[in-house]
Amino acid sequence: MFTGIVECTAKVHQLNREKNNICITFNNPFLNKKIQINQSICHNGICLSIMNINKKTYSVIASEETLLCTNLNFLKIQDEVNLERGMMLHERLNGHIVQGHVDTIARIIKIENRNGSWLFFFKSKTKLNHRIVKKGSIAINGVSLTIITCNQYIFNVSILPYTYETTNFHLMKIGDMVNIEFDILGKYIHQSIQRFWKNNRKTF
Repeated sequence: MFTGIVECTAKVHQLNREKNNICITFNNPFLNKKIQINQSICHNGICLSIMNINKKTYSVIASEETLLCTNLNFLKIQDEVNLERGMMLHERLNGHIVQGHVDTIARIIKIENRNGSWLFFFKSKTKLNHRIVKKGSIAINGVSLTIITCNQYIFNVSILPYTYETTNFHLMKIGDMVNIEFDILGKYIHQSIQRFWKNNRKTF
């Protein structure tokens, strides 16, 4: 479980195709912090487990299912990825609950410089009905953000200077694909309402 507050970034060091999976090796930015085999780390919003560690790099494996629903197929060597280790229960939840389970991907269609912040506009591959709400939470490449406006396919968020500089948002450009995770609380509420109406439609 994560919070959407990115700790740091890492560059892709190596990409190796292993049957239908991809082994991704990153430069290790956690040299002075303890990480271990099988530890889960959020990479651009994707929960992946460490398979191998050495002094300068560590590796993870992305399965075929993960590759189908995320932007990992677009990764190139030297690309920069947002990282967050699993949250600790005794710490403040400064973002929102992020599982690291990507729901869909979206394309950047517009970036506006607002003289102190940036507005990023995204177009989702899937309909956003009942998935997001104005002023609600969303995770974009693992970053916890607040939705400003939204319609069936398009939504936007505001990026402040600290987030812009310390995540890979400063490298993003129009046409780039990003990973999207919708708010888990909203997903559970929507499913509960659907089940309620399905079970009680004859009554109403």
